[in-house]
Order: sequence, then structure tokens, then C-alpha cells
Amino acid sequence: MTQQDSRYYPYRTVSRRLLLQLTAALLIASLVASGTKAWAQEKLAGTGEVVVYSYGGSFTERVRQLVYEPFTKATGIRVVDVTADLAEPQIKAMTRAGRIDWDVVFVGAGNYPELHEAGMFMPIDYSFWDNEALKGVPEYARLTDAVLGYQNATMLIYDERAFPSGGPESWADFWNVQKFPGPRGLDASLGYRSMLFALMADGVAHKDLWPLTDDKIDHALKKLDHIKPHISKWWSAGSEPIQLLINREYSLTSAFDGRTLTALRQGARIRMVWEGAVIGENYWTVLKGGPNSANAQKFIAFVNRAQIAAAFTQAAGYPGPNTNQLKYLPGDLVPLISISPDNAAKAARVDFAWFAAKRADGKTNADHIQERWLAWRAQ
Repeated sequence: MTQQDSRYYPYRTVSRRLLLQLTAALLIASLVASGTKAWAQEKLAGTGEVVVYSYGGSFTERVRQLVYEPFTKATGIRVVDVTADLAEPQIKAMTRAGRIDWDVVFVGAGNYPELHEAGMFMPIDYSFWDNEALKGVPEYARLTDAVLGYQNATMLIYDERAFPSGGPESWADFWNVQKFPGPRGLDASLGYRSMLFALMADGVAHKDLWPLTDDKIDHALKKLDHIKPHISKWWSAGSEPIQLLINREYSLTSAFDGRTLTALRQGARIRMVWEGAVIGENYWTVLKGGPNSANAQKFIAFVNRAQIAAAFTQAAGYPGPNTNQLKYLPGDLVPLISISPDNAAKAARVDFAWFAAKRADGKTNADHIQERWLAWRAQ
């Protein structure tokens, strides 16, 4: 998997409860659009179109309903959405061909440094932003040529039915097979997350996780040796851990927050544990040389306004960075997302700049960590 794990956001079956929630979200989007229309007409009005890359499927369908269509109604700029599994190979191919067909693109944080250094993105024009958005979006999320689009978390999830007297509350509990017995799951693909979980299970503080040096990798793999016999299945697709929990083939596992949120809203008896969640990031970028750059800047400004950010969060299941959106979200949703202050304080962020940096041998730190992981998994 890549840092864009969150593109796999499924709605394979739609329950009556979920239909009601979608209807409520659409109503909120209508109110949001009317509440921001005057601002957008004054500041962002335009003509023509903007070409926006997204992941397709239900992700794009819902974002189109709750974000793209309100943007068009408020500004007069039509959104043309294009989809692909991954943006990065397409960006490189367009650059080599000397023809950039897209304007706005999601880029995973692990891939951003390489494309940034190659000069593929335009600077973000923050003059289009209102003061509310500038105050609500933290400085770390506002880069020179990218803006945090949304963040996703990989976290501990458990089946409430397996632990009626109270479930695990940390990764240390995940490793405690005596107190919390039952089949377990971890991600088979990207190893750094399981390494971080292992370090936190052994008491390493969030601030000391990075850089993930060889001694810390050794430490993590030794800790993983203890839990390896208790992993009944190493999952590789984002839908697997939730389905295996629902089927009672897992009692506890790592899983993605967006997948979990979907299942919770469909009535699944599972619970999120935010302590030790690992936060991944995906950026909005404006491609240099795109056909509608001015409209792209207006689009970026629009989606980062608090009310629109709230609509995006409800559409995608993953929150954008503007914390002012919390007051526009349903009260029952706020405790389930990563930008809730209580959850944010318990989560660990990935140092993607170090992750993507080159080692003396020419490999990235990410490549080195993954090689160590695959070798350990093969033992």
C-alpha cells in the first residue's frame, strides 16, 4: 500500500441508517453552500473549469456532491473530476510529455518531497483565503506549494463483543495476550506502522519515535517477534480488518479510521482506540503548467473554509486540517475523527520528510525500513 491508503473508502452495501445519514449530510451541504456563497461570489467568482484528480468510486462521488457542486454553485467554476489509482505516475508522465492536463491533485505525503524537489507544484496563493481558514488550518498544514488535504489514521480497533467488560486501551494492551486474548491482525504491507506500534507498546514516547533508526528498527522487530505467533492473519487490503472483526475472525487489529467510521455508522459493534494511532497525510497541490491554475487556487481556498471542510469530512470520512470545522460537524462524529483535540493529543504523526530522505547508500529511509520489514516477515 501507499500513503494513499484512504482512497479505498467503501460503500459496498448501504443500510437504511447510512441512507439517512447521507441525506442529512446533503442537507448540511446545502446550508453550508448558502452560508459561504456571498463570500465565494465576492472573492472566488470566475468562469471556465478546474480539473481535479481524485480516487474515484464512492470517495469522489460523495465529495462531488458535498464539495464540488457547492463550489460550482458559489463561484461559477465547473469542476471536472478525473480519477486514477495513483496520481504520482500520471504527474511524472504528463511532465515528461510536456503537457499537464490536470490542475488540482491529491499527493501522498511520502511522495510529496520528490515531486516538490522536482518543481512540479505551483506556490499556493494564500491571498484567496479568508482569515478564518488561515487561523483554522495549522501552520504545519500550510506548505509553500501544498496544503494538507486530509489526514488518515491507522489505529487499534477491537470487537466489543469479544471484550464485554472493557477492551484494550493501548498498543501495550494489544501485546498483552493474557489479559486480552483472541485472534489478532496487523498490516502485512507497510512495515513502518507496525514498527511504530511495537515501539509504543514497549513504552517509547511519541516524540522519540523519529527518526526510525536501525537501533529502533531492531527494537521494534524484537517486540514484534513476541506478537507474531498471535497474528491469525496479516491483512493487506483496507477492507479486510473490519470485515474480519465483524465476522469474529479477529478480536482486535490495526485498521484505518475511515473504514472503521463507515462500519460504525452502519451499526458494527467495534471500537476505536486513539491512543497510539499513527497519522498519515495527503496534500492538495496545484500542478505547475496546468490549464486552469487561477481556478485551482480558488478551489483550494474554497475547500479549506471551515464549513466546506466540514462537508468534505462528512463526504470522505477523513478530516481536512481546519479545526474550526468541528463546530459545523454532527456532535456524534467529532469524537470519531483525528482532528478532535482529545484524539489528536493521543496520536503520533509520521516524519515524512525524514521518511523520504536519501541514505548514504542512495536508498530512501522508507525503502530501507520496508526491506527490513519484508525480511522479518519472511522469517
